[in-house]
Amino acid sequence: MKAGKDVYCEKPLTLTIDEGKRLVEVQRQTGRVLQTGTQQRSSREFRLAVNLVRSGRIGKVRKAEVWLPAGLRGGPFAEGPVPAGFDYDFWLGQTPKVPYVKERTHFSFRYWWEYSGGTMTDWGAHHNDIVLWALDRDGSGPVSVEGKPLVEMIPGGYTAASEYAVTYTYAGGVVHECRSTTASEWHGGVKDRGGQQHGIKFIGEGGWIWVTRGVIQASDPAIIEQALPEGAPLVYESSDHMGNFVDCVKTRKPTICPAETGHRSASLCHLGVIAIRLGRKLAWDPAKEQFAADEEANRYLARPMRKPYDYDML
Repeated sequence: MKAGKDVYCEKPLTLTIDEGKRLVEVQRQTGRVLQTGTQQRSSREFRLAVNLVRSGRIGKVRKAEVWLPAGLRGGPFAEGPVPAGFDYDFWLGQTPKVPYVKERTHFSFRYWWEYSGGTMTDWGAHHNDIVLWALDRDGSGPVSVEGKPLVEMIPGGYTAASEYAVTYTYAGGVVHECRSTTASEWHGGVKDRGGQQHGIKFIGEGGWIWVTRGVIQASDPAIIEQALPEGAPLVYESSDHMGNFVDCVKTRKPTICPAETGHRSASLCHLGVIAIRLGRKLAWDPAKEQFAADEEANRYLARPMRKPYDYDML
């Protein structure tokens, strides 16, 4: 962005909350267009669910339940030679320099806390993002978060929790539960059209809505089938996430998921990972973007960055 470029950035948008705050500031300073790759915001089913929740179709929202695929649990892994032509130092970037392990790289990098946060930041960046959108908290977040791992790590293996449970609470009392699920724990829940086990259930005083990729259901079919009243508040509409980015490059209008929105969604997942790692309840100030009177937790907001891949290189 400082070089005058507009940016489409895949999720999770950042590695730390501090990175996200800096990214938001640079977008404000440069006026560049940024689209976060949380493409569910450009999906008909998710947009409909959000519009229904916001319009009060299920009454006052009491709870949101998010189910994410469990991550990989494995190890210990063997060190090996760096493949020819692979710039492993550049791959590691700001993270600590460690011996080459194949499982640290392509695809499975997401199961190492050093580079990601497991499925909490992988799939959580999609579904937790929709919860913020439905609760109209794109520029905010929860006031507390509590998490725990559900299985122990294997020494010498992946370092991000593969199975976990996290509970967020928002001002006003809405509870947002996010947990991993395995095939044996699915309890007959509705899968997406690809057969994957993940999704979101919004529970209100007047019913519930379940949404996942390609599927939307409700406690009463009329909740979905009945048209929204004229004048109902409707969210930003996009039916093509990359197309929305290209359109905004041309028009200079904000994308459906600009830096601030992507940062807050990523932050929600980072908060979950921090709570899982600490294994206790944490008080969060979404305005100041820091934990309340908790020096240990606040140390997780940023990480040491290995040179030359730190902020000075920018």
